[in-house]
Amino acid sequence: MASDLNELPFVKGSGETTVKVLFLNPNATNSMTMSCLDMISNSIPADTIVYGYTGPENDTPITIEGHLDSVLSAASCIRNAYGLIDQVDAVVVGCFSVHPLINCVREEFSKPCCGIMEAGFYNARLLGGKFGVVCTVYRSQIRHEFAVRNYGLTPFCAGLLSTKLAVKELETKPREEVLALMANCALELVKKDADCIVLGCAGMADMANAVKAAVEPYHVQVIDGVSSAVNILSGLVRMGLRTSKRGLFMDSKPNRELRGQNYL
Repeated sequence: MASDLNELPFVKGSGETTVKVLFLNPNATNSMTMSCLDMISNSIPADTIVYGYTGPENDTPITIEGHLDSVLSAASCIRNAYGLIDQVDAVVVGCFSVHPLINCVREEFSKPCCGIMEAGFYNARLLGGKFGVVCTVYRSQIRHEFAVRNYGLTPFCAGLLSTKLAVKELETKPREEVLALMANCALELVKKDADCIVLGCAGMADMANAVKAAVEPYHVQVIDGVSSAVNILSGLVRMGLRTSKRGLFMDSKPNRELRGQNYL
């Protein structure tokens, strides 16, 4: 079980640290975590430090592309990172999906927790009329369409388009090819009246500039959910807001103890 925040890579703002955020990458690809930390460094609040956690090697999938990947990674990470979560003020779950780890953290802890999908969507709603999403594999496009509907955002979504690339191919394919596919998807979404483009994978975080360049002539905003989540959560911490423990996210520990099941 990971328990020492000081052993994790981090990025911090320019001022005195008062807000600690854990970026929980629920897959086992460390390069993705580092890429996201680099992206965060461009917009991190002055009083905030963000620690980067990567899922345990050999116990979590190297990418998350379906329901089973999500469940396996959530079970592994909530156990392995439990002690780390206990030491921070807020948690970002770095998977662009309705990842089960998000609600696991909300139920188990009172600190605010946010996924990068919902952060990207909420920011897009503030900045434009309709947003489009650039996705990885086609199955992700289908899953994210359901998520848009379940969030109640269908009227505000211009569409979702898949690059047809597996998440790992964002790193292994020639970079020029990947950036061109992403830019083309973004331009197609602009043709469908998207005025904001949401990057639909944590692995796309460092590719935002290529998409911005493609859509700049159309005055379209490009939104990275990783930086969005960090800034939303640091604001909630600063405001003294926490996850409500009345209703959906009531503490589950008392019932586990009543059952005699102490599995965390």
